[in-house]
Amino acid sequence: MSTPAGRLAVYLEVTPRRTFASAVDWPGWSRSGKTEAAAIEALLTSAPRYARVTARTPGGQGLRIPASGFQVEVVARLSGNATTDFGAPAQPAPTDEGPISAVELEHLQTILISAWRAFDAAAAAAGTRPLRKGPRGGGRETAAIVDHVREAEAAYLVKVGGSARGLADAADPMAEVRHRALEALRARARGAGAVGEDVDPRRWSARYFVRRSAWHALDHAWEIEDRSRPDPGRRRSGGVGQGDVQPPVGSAELRR
Repeated sequence: MSTPAGRLAVYLEVTPRRTFASAVDWPGWSRSGKTEAAAIEALLTSAPRYARVTARTPGGQGLRIPASGFQVEVVARLSGNATTDFGAPAQPAPTDEGPISAVELEHLQTILISAWRAFDAAAAAAGTRPLRKGPRGGGRETAAIVDHVREAEAAYLVKVGGSARGLADAADPMAEVRHRALEALRARARGAGAVGEDVDPRRWSARYFVRRSAWHALDHAWEIEDRSRPDPGRRRSGGVGQGDVQPPVGSAELRR
């Protein structure tokens, strides 16, 4: 997707404690801060990182950062909720509902797969080395983060209308949940629910599903990268290019 004249459409999700700034046209590119200004600053600071994630999308459709920087346009301010305060973007963009063209669906799938690959690359690079602990000594190790992301993907799968039954018995549960996620995404984009079912209005839209799932994978990919560094002063902003390492993600469909 292009960004005419460097314009970056952003919507804000606001509570008294935290604000998320999310790029409307770039699912998964969401960062938070204590204030609106801090959230937007965090979003812009992470632009090179997100651009690297999307650099290998087909047809050169990855994020391009203008030499003069982005011109941020806040197109909506939404009220956040307890999930926002907890640390996850919980509100869809006002434009997330509505028909999805074949071109946009391909874009959504590509962004989601790119986020998954970034997460896989970060986890593979970290290996079994202990991650740097937080200021209070907390933080999961890489294997536990991988388990957490897989479990979250299973929950998101159900939210978009897919089924998580039998995932634990799959030979490769992560590959299986991703395969099902792509199938459910396509079905939701067509306006369908699960096979043989009408659409449940409580289901996530296809756009929000990709927005939330890609954000979660990238947030933890960047966490792993940052906590793999010895310098505690480094924040989640620039960082390692996730596209440089692409281990198999377990499904031929995801390796295209």
